[in-house]
Amino acid sequence: MKKILILYAMYGSGHKSAANSIKAYIDENYSDVETKAVDCIQYINKPINAISIKAYNKLTTKFTGLWKKVYYNSNKGFMSKISNGANKLMAKKLNKLFKSYQPDFVISTHMFATQMTGYLKRKGKINCPLATVLTDFEPHGQWLEEHEYGNLFFVARDEMKQKLIDEYHVDAKKINVTGIPVSPKFSKEFNEDEIYKSSELNPDLKTILLFGNAKTGSERKKTLEVLKCLCTYLDKYQIVAVSGKSKKMIKSFDEIKNSLQDSTNLHVYDYINNVPEIMHISSLVITKTGGLTSSESLASSLPVLVINPIPGQEEENAGYLVDAGAAVWLHKNDSVPDVIDSLLNHQEKLNEMGENARKLAHIESTKAICDKIKEEFKF
Repeated sequence: MKKILILYAMYGSGHKSAANSIKAYIDENYSDVETKAVDCIQYINKPINAISIKAYNKLTTKFTGLWKKVYYNSNKGFMSKISNGANKLMAKKLNKLFKSYQPDFVISTHMFATQMTGYLKRKGKINCPLATVLTDFEPHGQWLEEHEYGNLFFVARDEMKQKLIDEYHVDAKKINVTGIPVSPKFSKEFNEDEIYKSSELNPDLKTILLFGNAKTGSERKKTLEVLKCLCTYLDKYQIVAVSGKSKKMIKSFDEIKNSLQDSTNLHVYDYINNVPEIMHISSLVITKTGGLTSSESLASSLPVLVINPIPGQEEENAGYLVDAGAAVWLHKNDSVPDVIDSLLNHQEKLNEMGENARKLAHIESTKAICDKIKEEFKF
């Protein structure tokens, strides 16, 4: 029986989700294979993991200007050397996992896991093949440290593959354009009547999905302004508004709902577990642009209204979607009513954005990644 070690880290939820999608597909479709998914930083040191995640969340919400400098400076130069040095120290502790589990090969969905595994291979501590799944639409240098010791790289789009070749000198034979792994649910045939019924939604109205997920005062303000504006369209649209874990956002969403004379078509939740189904019946999603959410939106042929993207990776993802005609970016000083009107009162524009999203989608991304790994490593 082959043993596969899948490594991720919890800086944002997309890396774990990608790891889980890959693990689920392998477990369900391949026999004689054992998988183990591990948060590599938590394994090395739980206090360091907790502190670093808290610092990451703080930087990406409270100090976005500083985070933007950290993100781009860690691509090369002094900050890059600090990051690489820290990962080399942590790699020695990660080696204990390799010794105890003895994997036949490794799949990484986070740059730190790739760096540490590559370092251990370079030092001759381990000798198992390594596949790296990049989870954004633009490359970052930290993913490509130790790339000589990687066997496969999976990227979101053709232009990204070319950048890996031209800017980072990665062997073209190692790079596969598959898209970012999403849940296999996105490739299912859905019964729309069942979705409307189980979600208590009106099949005669168009649906808008709003992900709040705001952590700062300015982000909350912008999100609430968007939701209030959407409520003026409740005669034509029903809104599925997901607040996220923020207690302030949950309270504010509820206050908006309670302020309406008729709130029948505004559905407020702090969390939903049927994202593929709701995306399938939606006409627009309003969200940040993490790699996973962006890929899920594309897989659903869903136009995107971008709000509050994190500087660095999410802004790069947003730029890609906008340039490809699949998204509109609501910038800080834009008029919310004007931007929303340009979408909701212009169906032809939404149709065009949805078609562009469909062209960019990799619905079978997880299958493509797993099948390529199976083919390459013979299990």
